Amino acid sequence: MSYAESILPEFDQEMASTRKVLERIPDDRLDWRAHPKSNTIGWNANHLAEMPEWVSGILTTTVFDTAPPGGEPYKTPALATVREILEVFDRHVESARKAIAAAKDEDLGVEWTLARAGEPLLKMPRETVIRSLVLNHMIHHRAHLCVYLRLNDVPVPGMYGPSGDE
Repeated sequence: MSYAESILPEFDQEMASTRKVLERIPDDRLDWRAHPKSNTIGWNANHLAEMPEWVSGILTTTVFDTAPPGGEPYKTPALATVREILEVFDRHVESARKAIAAAKDEDLGVEWTLARAGEPLLKMPRETVIRSLVLNHMIHHRAHLCVYLRLNDVPVPGMYGPSGDE
């Protein structure tokens, strides 16, 4: 079984679940935060929308520097409406899915580095980076959004079966 055949069913399930959560966000709550140290609902939603885009870069490069020396640091997008967030998310999911489907198994063990200002933060094989920095990371931020929805009396969608609201 190829890498794509093994991971795409999980990828599809997690992207569908993430989209269901993003769809529930009320536009008027994007600036809401649970605590002064917490990111807003909007920041988390934008972060989720951008993450699938990372897949193509992981599969085509060996290093990503979030603050390259002499360059602009990476910034999470700041889309202002749920509609815009969903459009970007859908576009990035489609692109990521195509990149995974086209990936050559022999390229997935290649070491990939996340760096900041030229200093490596982590080094892992590409297939591990996709699972960790994309899928698991998305599940982490999606969970934040589920808690934020609950705290705002917005029904939480079911993902691995029905939720308490279904």
